[in-house]
Amino acid sequence: MSDVETLRGGARDEDPAALRVFTEVRQHRARLSRLMNAHDAARLVLVLLYLSRTARTVSTAGVPTWLWLLSEAVERRSPIGPSLRKCLAHWLPANDAGGDDTGARDLMPVPPPGADGPLRGLILAIGSVQHVGTLLDQCLHDLSAEQARGSHYFTPGDMARLMVGTAAPQDGHSVLDPVCGSGGLLVESHRYVRERVGLNPTMSLQGRDQHAHTSQVARMNFAVRGIEARVFPPTDSLATPEPDQHDIVLANLPFNQHDWAPERQVTRQNWHLPADPRWPEEPPPRGSANSAWILHIAHALAPQGRAAFLMADSVAKSPQPAARRLRERLLRFDLVECVIALPPRVFGHSEATACLWVLNRDKSARPGWGSIDRRHQVLFINARRAFEPVPGSRARRLGDKHTESILNTLAIWRGIAENRATSMSYRDEPGWSRSCSTKELGRRKHDLMPTSYAVEPTGPERDTRRRIDELKLELVEKLNQVHALESQLLESLEEI
Repeated sequence: MSDVETLRGGARDEDPAALRVFTEVRQHRARLSRLMNAHDAARLVLVLLYLSRTARTVSTAGVPTWLWLLSEAVERRSPIGPSLRKCLAHWLPANDAGGDDTGARDLMPVPPPGADGPLRGLILAIGSVQHVGTLLDQCLHDLSAEQARGSHYFTPGDMARLMVGTAAPQDGHSVLDPVCGSGGLLVESHRYVRERVGLNPTMSLQGRDQHAHTSQVARMNFAVRGIEARVFPPTDSLATPEPDQHDIVLANLPFNQHDWAPERQVTRQNWHLPADPRWPEEPPPRGSANSAWILHIAHALAPQGRAAFLMADSVAKSPQPAARRLRERLLRFDLVECVIALPPRVFGHSEATACLWVLNRDKSARPGWGSIDRRHQVLFINARRAFEPVPGSRARRLGDKHTESILNTLAIWRGIAENRATSMSYRDEPGWSRSCSTKELGRRKHDLMPTSYAVEPTGPERDTRRRIDELKLELVEKLNQVHALESQLLESLEEI
């Protein structure tokens, strides 16, 4: 969706002047971006949105509030920068469990000299907004676009809706995102449940992220929306197992992460990790964290827990022994419920293709999941071509229509009385979906690539696309091997 379309869509839900205000905010942010880092300028807009909703009137004298900051911006008696820094130092959310705000101060975006004009404009524009939801979404979109240049982006809205819809959280559930970013998947989980129960959900929302800046963004995102959630101090989620089990785990994972293992011990012949309940049979490969993330998530699931996470294509089909053993183990314990092949370029910043995996510890017929017993069965959905162009750019998106089609197929397969699936029975659809038994998957070397099962009708176009997909997968596999060998070579050289 283009920026103008996004703003116009939001303006319909707010007052008639909303589009003008949104445009003003973007113009002032663009002016700031010429004076400071564009990423920090986008964060500064988010910080001001946060202040406008949290820095309210207090009884303690001398505490800077949003109304005080607004008056400073209007009166123009002195530069606004010091007033803003004073407000931020008091109100910016802390980054550690003890509530110490030292880290928060260190993370504050510092307005540069000459930024007085756009800063005042931003404060006054944001102060005139009655409902900040759409403006907050656009701010996070802009921030994600800046971060995507370094492959650290926030999950797009349609992807978040798909992931949460496949996991189907319920009121009272404990929901975890071990790489929460801006907290978008947890926000979407809250919205998903609220729309179904009609009340503020009684959920436990928990997020972890390795980056202090991003953890702070998540805290502000929740605070502005009035959502109660816990964001842990910045930490590497893979460092230790999750101490608690969760009903739902959602994650937009980093693909093919190298040098991931903490405190690893490496020799020329082999390597090993300290004893860990997440991988009782064998440690994950040291060249890529993909297997480690999947086992980490599976270990964190409650007895009837579900998970939805994004994962590189290579994990679903790789002939490498470690990847095959991982898939065999997941199928042996009947953890895999559904694998969805996603279209390329739906993340905007990357040409890589990925799959959405859905794990489920209990696929028997039961309330809250479905009326059909799907134990020892896996649903494959080939959504490679389920995308629409984003107007005015080369980017793609799933869009509401394709997101609903995927969720409808999964709901019918589960037997869920939702998404118009009440009276329909599931049937395989060539080129779109196929339900397979785990016995069949075992005979096919535990291949979990949806395009291997939901195969399009034969034809020159299909054969060409299939060959291109095979070559892409082979290239990714070779690059992963190169990275692993490079790491081993460097370690060997150090021992000489």
